[in-house]
Amino acid sequence: MCLHASRYQTPVCLGCGGELPLLMAFCGHCQASTPLSVIAPCSYHQGLGHWVGQIKYQAQFAVIDVLVDALVQRILYLEYLGFIDLPQVLIAVPLHEKRLQQRGFNQAWLIAQALSKRLGIPLVDNVLLRVRETQPQAGLSGKLRRKNLKDAFTLSADFNWQRVALIDDVVTTGTTVDEIARLLQQKHTQVQVWCLARAEAPGK
Repeated sequence: MCLHASRYQTPVCLGCGGELPLLMAFCGHCQASTPLSVIAPCSYHQGLGHWVGQIKYQAQFAVIDVLVDALVQRILYLEYLGFIDLPQVLIAVPLHEKRLQQRGFNQAWLIAQALSKRLGIPLVDNVLLRVRETQPQAGLSGKLRRKNLKDAFTLSADFNWQRVALIDDVVTTGTTVDEIARLLQQKHTQVQVWCLARAEAPGK
C-alpha cells in the first residue's frame, strides 16, 4: 500500500472534499451552506477504499495504525492552520447490538481508540446509542439511506460536551454522520467528523 501517493496532495474543502486552488477550510459553496467538517487524510476513491474495507469485512486490523497515523497528521496540520479546534471527546459511530454480536467488533470504535491514545483525547462510550437495527447502507439511494437511518440513534440524558469529534471508518454519502450530527447539534454541540477516507460530494 503506497499511503503517501494516496494522501491528499492539494488543499481540499472540509465540506465537500473538492480540490481548492488556495489553502482554506471551505470552498465558496460550502462557506454559504455550512456543512459538517469532515477530516480525512485521503480520498476513498484514490486507492485506500480497499484497505478500509479490509478492516471492516476481513478484520485486517494491522492497517489501522498506519491509517490512523496519517489521520493524526492531518488533524494536527488543520489545527495548526486554525481550521479546526480539537474536540473535548471522541465518539465512535455505534453499531446496533445485534450487528456488533455478528461482526464481533466495531471498526469505528477501534479507530477511535487508536486516535484517543495518540492524541490524548478521551473516548466516551454509551452516550450515543444505535437503538434501531437498520439494513446496510451500501446500495441504497440517498433518499432510502436517510429513511433507513431515521430515529436510529439516541443520546443519553447526561450528554454535556460542547465540542466532539465523531469517528467513523469512511464517509461516503455522509448520511450516517449527518443523522448523528443532527442529534448532537440539538444539544448545541459543535461536531466534526474524523475518518480514514472520504468520498467527494457528487460532481467534485
